[in-house]
Amino acid sequence: MVEYTPTEMMTVSAARALKNDDVCFVGIGMPSAACNLARLTHAPDITLIYESGTIGTKPDVLPLSIGDGELCETAVNTVAVPEMFRYWLQGGKISVGFLGAAQLDKYGNINTTVIGDYDNPKVRLPGGGGAPEIATSCGEVFLVMKQSKRGFVEKIDFVTSLGHGKGGNDRASYGVDTKGPSRLITDLCIMEPHPVGKQFVVTSIHPGVTREEIIENTGWDVEFADEVAETAIPSEKELQVLRELHARTAKAHGDQQ
Repeated sequence: MVEYTPTEMMTVSAARALKNDDVCFVGIGMPSAACNLARLTHAPDITLIYESGTIGTKPDVLPLSIGDGELCETAVNTVAVPEMFRYWLQGGKISVGFLGAAQLDKYGNINTTVIGDYDNPKVRLPGGGGAPEIATSCGEVFLVMKQSKRGFVEKIDFVTSLGHGKGGNDRASYGVDTKGPSRLITDLCIMEPHPVGKQFVVTSIHPGVTREEIIENTGWDVEFADEVAETAIPSEKELQVLRELHARTAKAHGDQQ
């Protein structure tokens, strides 16, 4: 029996969502781990792009930030940030954006700005960075996030990055013609948007996880697909590659992570 943690299950499941021919705009943290795991396993030809302008980067260790020298040193090319956003991202040349969130609602709208009232917040978060543009300009968006009622809320405190808005055709009403959030991968399950309402629906549950656990860790009323699959467990190779990647990263960065 292969042993793995919920975080490893989430990372592996997220990596599997990517294809070999994808051009992917990568967020720092869990999205970066998933994207590089995909590159090191089933998608060696994937093109990874980071906000700092690095194109086709192949880091040996996970970057601390978009400004990490590892990204530029291992990239096929590095362009200016304005070119990255205007020509590559807003020009429709990126198929997938991979993002995380501090708060998320059932329509895939993201909050990374504040927790609480904007003028007097409980927590002031790092902000959107390039996520608002990634969320609207990439062909589709994958979200990866640990599942809890604290993060999965009925109404987010601030809309930093647009998902499906209020559901239905609301996203398109803003003039946004990209697909939007098409998959949400958590440490408990995988969700996909309802084809009409666009609210997230559980389509796959990770081994050992119950429906009750998913409901208990979600701040909105959870919907389950008519046919819910069981997520395939991580393979020995996937786990080995992921653990070696984290080990190299820990050795390179030490206490800076």
